[in-house]
Amino acid sequence: MTHSNFLPVNKQDMIERGWDYVDFVYVIGDAYVDHPSFGHAVISRVLESRGYRVGIISQPDWKKPESVQVFGEPRLGFLVSAGNMDSMVNHYSVSKKHRKTDAYTPGGEMGKRPDYACVVYGNLIRQTYKKTPVILGGIEASLRRLAHYDYWSDRLKRSVLLDSGADIISYGMGERSIAEIADALDAGIPVSELTYIDGTVVKIKDRDSIYDAEFLPSFEELKADKKSYARSFYAQYLNTDAFNGKRLAEQYSEHLFAVQNPPAKPLSTAEMDDIYDLPYTRTYHPSYEKKGGIPAISEIRFSLISSRGCFGGCSFCALTFHQGRIVQVRSHESLLREAELITKEKNFKGYIHDVGGPTANFRHPSCRKQLEHGVCRNRQCLFPKPCRNLDADHSDYVSLLKKLRQIPGVKKVFIRSGIRFDYLLADKNKDFLKELCQYHVSGQLKVAPEHVAGPVLSLMGKPEHRVYEKFTDEFRRMNEKLGKKQYLVPYLMSSHPGSTLKEAVELAEYCRDLGYMPEQVQDFYPTPSTLSTCMYYTGVDPRTMKPVYVPKNPHEKAMQRALIQYRNPALYDLVAEALRRAGRTDLIGFGPKCLIRPKRGNDEPKKQLRPRKKKTIRNIHKKK
Repeated sequence: MTHSNFLPVNKQDMIERGWDYVDFVYVIGDAYVDHPSFGHAVISRVLESRGYRVGIISQPDWKKPESVQVFGEPRLGFLVSAGNMDSMVNHYSVSKKHRKTDAYTPGGEMGKRPDYACVVYGNLIRQTYKKTPVILGGIEASLRRLAHYDYWSDRLKRSVLLDSGADIISYGMGERSIAEIADALDAGIPVSELTYIDGTVVKIKDRDSIYDAEFLPSFEELKADKKSYARSFYAQYLNTDAFNGKRLAEQYSEHLFAVQNPPAKPLSTAEMDDIYDLPYTRTYHPSYEKKGGIPAISEIRFSLISSRGCFGGCSFCALTFHQGRIVQVRSHESLLREAELITKEKNFKGYIHDVGGPTANFRHPSCRKQLEHGVCRNRQCLFPKPCRNLDADHSDYVSLLKKLRQIPGVKKVFIRSGIRFDYLLADKNKDFLKELCQYHVSGQLKVAPEHVAGPVLSLMGKPEHRVYEKFTDEFRRMNEKLGKKQYLVPYLMSSHPGSTLKEAVELAEYCRDLGYMPEQVQDFYPTPSTLSTCMYYTGVDPRTMKPVYVPKNPHEKAMQRALIQYRNPALYDLVAEALRRAGRTDLIGFGPKCLIRPKRGNDEPKKQLRPRKKKTIRNIHKKK
């Protein structure tokens, strides 16, 4: 692969292409990976397909203004993205400890991007280029587009548009809005006049020029009253649909408003195909080879993105804000073409790692009216139970998987994206469950019940636990029918809003009855722009305005996490304290229902429970 297959990353590359300028300079917090799983690759190739010249500046030194001057001043503007992850999630664990590696950086090296990368890069550009348009995009800008709670500083922050010095945010999946922005700038329209484009957030100084908008509480009001923020956030949540979403305005001062235009319309299948058929090199830039390449590519190199958007509606997920609830899909033909490209790659061993999206088994909108009228504002498709208008049908997905399995050189096609089990159960035809078990599971299938306690599941937007139990039963029976030994690995979450020690003990008892102790437990992480994060900050459910218990104390969070891993001797003291505080000392003893043994004097217990047959992931569901 020669450098000429990639977009230019320095002035020499630009000159070799015969260019004496670029239209856009794209500043990104990730390494340059020209693969459609990376947002910067998609946006840059979309612009290239429309005749624009794009230069890439990857992971510039944010302490040096000259690091963003590589190409000089672009003709139309700077594009800025923190990368495929929010820079703060990239840098810090939920306990706010520095992570040791960065999968989106050469060799996994940490520290090549700044905290709050959009803000830092925007201001870095502004030090030299005072008037050049700056357009923010990517997940960090998208989820911080209006006032938002920032977990790492533990305070409410302004729209990232204002703090970065940028002119406009292209939020969500930005192919439509970035093309419209580029064409308008190319036509000579000043960036200050680009106030009308769907899928953007802009700054407006005159209230009278804001038309047809719902005014949210001002930033000062939001800071003064958490309940005001909860109501404002829910208003934003109700306006994430491209068909019925309203224009929203948020005031910061007498002459400064952040205005969010309605979301961009979803892409048709033909438009999705066009985007994924662009001439990606499908790998990282060759300059990274000396450092060992980009670790993140291993997860996606042999995977297929078949859809975007999700109507699952989990409270702790930001997909509603970023991709929306309307599912958009690629055609079988487009996916088969990409699969054939994968089979020709040097290190392909015959295994397609995934065929999915935010939720693998969503391959069409949840009901027929959505592409004309949008999703329901005040109702969910699957929660608290499947809507009577839900079109639960896996036939298209099953047909696609069959075609992929028949491609020469393909030995196995796995599904590793999340499976929404309540949607699977809603499909009266069981063909997909059979196909899944027979062909697409590698011995273990990861699923996400998240919790077992009703109050917590309700706040999570997840189905009742009995629904998961029904799925485990059907999964077991299908594997028995096929003569296969395959097992479910449940993802569990601790310390979600609504979880007291009582609910945490209930989850521990479930793990005991299952005979399963997860090696890792996901402690709830309050990332920007989710319903759960709003609950964490405000202490109320923004949908009902009812109070919600929020475990914030680090010690309590450690106890909740320890309960799920009660078999670990290192966590004995935390588990014992949690059981005492919860009034469940009945679970400390020698009986079969006990979680831990009592201590003998000051000695640490050598064994948590009386000896019994070791449970493994291969027999945790035998009791079903």
